[in-house]
Amino acid sequence: MNKSKLVAIAALCMSSSALFAGGLLTNTNQSVHFLRNPARDASTEIDAVYTNPAGLVKLTDGFHFSFTNQSAFQTRTITSTSPIFLMNGGLDTKTFEGKASVPFIPSLQGAYKKGKWVLSGSVAISGGGGKATFNNGLPSFEALAGTSAALVNQTQALTGYTANRYEVNQHMKGSNMIIGGQLGGTYEINEMFSAYAGFRLNVVRNSYEGYLRGLKLNLTQVGSDYSQNMVYAAPLLEQIAAGAAADPAKQQQILLMAKASSSEGAMLESSQSGWGVAPIIGFNFNYQDRLNIGVKYEFKTSLDVENNTKRDDTGMFGDGVNTAHDIPALLTIGASYKVTEKLMASVGYHRFFDSDAKMDGDKQKDAGATNEYLAGVEYQIDRMFLVSAGGQITRYGVGDVFQRDLSFSCDSYSLGLGGAVNVSPSVRINVGYFWTTYSDYTKVPGGGTSKDVFSRTNKVFGAGVDFSF
Repeated sequence: MNKSKLVAIAALCMSSSALFAGGLLTNTNQSVHFLRNPARDASTEIDAVYTNPAGLVKLTDGFHFSFTNQSAFQTRTITSTSPIFLMNGGLDTKTFEGKASVPFIPSLQGAYKKGKWVLSGSVAISGGGGKATFNNGLPSFEALAGTSAALVNQTQALTGYTANRYEVNQHMKGSNMIIGGQLGGTYEINEMFSAYAGFRLNVVRNSYEGYLRGLKLNLTQVGSDYSQNMVYAAPLLEQIAAGAAADPAKQQQILLMAKASSSEGAMLESSQSGWGVAPIIGFNFNYQDRLNIGVKYEFKTSLDVENNTKRDDTGMFGDGVNTAHDIPALLTIGASYKVTEKLMASVGYHRFFDSDAKMDGDKQKDAGATNEYLAGVEYQIDRMFLVSAGGQITRYGVGDVFQRDLSFSCDSYSLGLGGAVNVSPSVRINVGYFWTTYSDYTKVPGGGTSKDVFSRTNKVFGAGVDFSF
């Protein structure tokens, strides 16, 4: 047995992969403008508060605001293979599905420009932002339950019993959210160049709960045909644990199985909180209002999260214990070009420095770096209507050590489309739809299984309003 099997029931707080587009812990779609055209890294509109703050000098003098709401829906599916699953007379492959949905994800961006200066700020969900529920548990849960039956068979000389079937009730639910508050200033050096300096305060709020209970085994007494059909096996497992005193880690595992083999079961109820600040710098180059290039660098956010634990039968998340939860540094580069007065094309590149950010259990050592490639077009039909579309390719650098059944990332490509309506010279309504297709990731061996195949789906809807005065 491996100690990592115990972590599954307590690991959801570390399942911080964003519901939206972006890196392992970062949401890059902080406004509906991104949904209708992801290549926004050279934007000079109000959404540039996040995407290209140095480009805000191209706004007109006065106040500018943008309010957006997005709704995100995601599934996470793990197809696992293990000979343990055959014990219950079924197939050796089982599917576990988790669903995450967030119908209300607001963001607010604002800027005030006067002459060569712009003061800007935003409040948005800068990372995470969703709730995930695995009503039928996870492969690591299932493998732990099956291992308890195998353990009885291995120690039949001690217990006097064998086991050939098991059943268990399992559930996991958790949420992860990073709220970002950004503030900074932009200065126009000359007609071509401008620069930005600012910071983002990131506040982390995680919560999670789960249980592994009702573990029952079909026990047969050695040397007898008498079978105890599906009974709690806590006394047998406690007996086995007593004989494993020389190996504390193994003993802890067996005692967890014993606790799960009851109506109450092994429980987890905890939350985490923490905060950190990331400096941000940016530069913008503009040539004759036709070519625009934006560059932004967000420094790493160094932070820990502190456990506030009401109950933890796993013994893995002690109340008041701090855990590393750094947000990786991010470099973005983008360019836009007006092909005609009505048609504009744009491209972008993102690099997340994941391996430099401290993570729980030193997972960053197997995180590598995330690279994203973006392109899009916008067409102004007339004074009132605009349509746009674009795409994004995301390639993660993660390996098998990083990938777990509650926290995994898959390479993907995304498409976004939508449009805008100028209701008046100072009011614009934006709408967008963004969906992502993921490549399956296969891990051999899996987390307590012989193979795990990870897959995901994701779609986001959004609408918002821009206004100025």
